[in-house]
Amino acid sequence: AGPRRRHAADLRGGFLKEFSWRTRVYWEDTDAGGVVYYANYLRFMERARTEWLRTLGYCQRTLATRHGVLFAVTRVRIDYRRPARLDDELSVTCEPRTVGAASVSFAQQISRVSAAAGYDAADPPGPFDAAPGVLTQAEVRIACLDAHTFRPLRMPEFLLSAFAAQEKL
Repeated sequence: AGPRRRHAADLRGGFLKEFSWRTRVYWEDTDAGGVVYYANYLRFMERARTEWLRTLGYCQRTLATRHGVLFAVTRVRIDYRRPARLDDELSVTCEPRTVGAASVSFAQQISRVSAAAGYDAADPPGPFDAAPGVLTQAEVRIACLDAHTFRPLRMPEFLLSAFAAQEKL
């Protein structure tokens, strides 16, 4: 008999390690008032999940072309607590919480690390510049899909192994 296939249930006992990715707010992320447009928080979260996957040794393009695997968001529950503003430095975290047969659920958070930088005497911080802290929290579920049919696909063994290895770090 060959090696036993790892089951997603094997990873459900504990949370996997939290990953953090830093970014800054640019004009393209904001509305006319310099506040991050609400849908762009989802972009930041998507990028953090992509960078988390990259730290495990996999990039989205290779997963799709070489392994026939795609991921798609199937559910998002998000709470907007405070706004991010132009030039804020943000920390975006993703923490895999549950690994199912064909899905992964994440807890994600966006926090302000530092308020807008680059002030000078002519442009001191103003009343709208906020302190560091949690801005947005979300629960995100992604499905593993076959890259050719877009139908649900059992999580490949090599990804389950990468998740399990990350859990031990």
